Amino acid sequence: MNYLNDLMSPLLWHLPVNLTALAQTITDPDLMGQMQKSWNHFIQTGQVWALLIGLVIGYMIRNLTSYG
Repeated sequence: MNYLNDLMSPLLWHLPVNLTALAQTITDPDLMGQMQKSWNHFIQTGQVWALLIGLVIGYMIRNLTSYG
């Protein structure tokens, strides 16, 4: 792991400063509101049922194809 760190550290020091500015642009700081909006959309579109049905069918297939 030290070899990787020794290789990467000189490369990281030569990155342009503009590259770090991209990660700091925040347009909507309301993280909990975004999570609630996403969860409500997940429920309203019925994707939660697809997830549950997929989990049940996947569990059944795993049990049918496992040996022992």
